[in-house]
Amino acid sequence: MARPSRHPEGTATPGRLAAAGPGRFELSGDIGFDDAARLLAEGDAAFGALKEVELDLAGVARVDSAGLALLLEWSLAARSAGQSLRYRNIPSAIASLAGISDVAELLAPVPGG
Repeated sequence: MARPSRHPEGTATPGRLAAAGPGRFELSGDIGFDDAARLLAEGDAAFGALKEVELDLAGVARVDSAGLALLLEWSLAARSAGQSLRYRNIPSAIASLAGISDVAELLAPVPGG
C-alpha cells in the first residue's frame, strides 16, 4: 500500500498512541513510515510491564505497510513476552493488507495470554 496521502495543507495527521485506561490504549492518525519507529518505541515502553493490553484502532485514519509492520512487531513482542495483546476496531485497510500479506493471524488475540 502506498504511503498515506497528505492532507491539502501538505502534512499528515501524526500517528498517536494514547492511554485510555488500565491496559487500554488508542492508536490514531496516519500510521506509516513517518511515525512507525517513534510509535514502536512508545508502545514498547507503554506495554512492557502489562500482562494484558487492548489497543483500539478506531481512530486510525490512514495506514501503509510500515503501519502494518508496527502492529505485527507489537504482536510478536507480546507473544514472546507472554502478554495478551488484543486489537479492537481494526480498519478494513489494515485487515486487507494483512490478508494480502498472509499475516492476518498475527493480529488475532493471543488465547489465554
